[in-house]
Amino acid sequence: MLGICIENVRKNLPLVHNITNYVTVNDVANVILACGGSPIMSDEPLDVEDITSICGGLNINIGTLNKSTIEGMKLAGKKANELNHMVLLDPVGAGASKLRTETAVSLMDTIKFDVIRGNISEIKTLALGSGTTKGVDADAADTVTEENLEQMVEFAKNFSAKTGAITAITGAIDLVSNSEKCYVIRNGRPEMGKITGTGCQLSGMMTAFIVANPDNKLEAAAAAVCTMGLAGEIGWSYMQDGDGNSTYRNRIIDAIFNMNEKTLDEGAKYEIK
Repeated sequence: MLGICIENVRKNLPLVHNITNYVTVNDVANVILACGGSPIMSDEPLDVEDITSICGGLNINIGTLNKSTIEGMKLAGKKANELNHMVLLDPVGAGASKLRTETAVSLMDTIKFDVIRGNISEIKTLALGSGTTKGVDADAADTVTEENLEQMVEFAKNFSAKTGAITAITGAIDLVSNSEKCYVIRNGRPEMGKITGTGCQLSGMMTAFIVANPDNKLEAAAAAVCTMGLAGEIGWSYMQDGDGNSTYRNRIIDAIFNMNEKTLDEGAKYEIK
């Protein structure tokens, strides 16, 4: 069962270094706190090696790039690899611009990642070295559906075999896979797409989960996806007349704060392929 993974986060209090985008940085910090971890945010090249050295995991998110943050990402990633820390890549908007695509590919060439988490368009871009996304959202043509599920599961497994990283593809149907086993997850609400940064929040939380569960990284990554999706369901159940996406964002964070092993095990909706 996946619920033990969140209990391990709360027990181990993992410290996570986030080089994430300034659109969602506050929400990422709050979600990591809500699940039981502790966040540190730093992207200054002169600072990142010291900061990542005291953490157990590094979350790299390319949502708002500049030359300085790219340098910081590479320095932090190299240091994290030297220390055998967990490292996650969130290739936000890869395929939307040349800089994002080239940066994501370059990071993959220079840093060993434990998990690569993105939407299907972003992951396809990394697999092919080029692609298209609708801004930072997946292209409609790339949606994981019941009709193409088997094909997408095979794609996720092959990408994991190629990169050596766990592949986490999030969307209406989520896939969390290594080269041999794939969790197909159906938690969540479509309204979550109306909130900026649920994917960024998930990447920060997922890093905390894999740091706290180093011997079960695949299960931990899947548990993080289930936690976020289930929190979306629980948060939506508390919505009232007059509530909007700002209230929903807070209700999701509250649901993560109140999540426990029993709630997650009872609410997680997944199968393994």
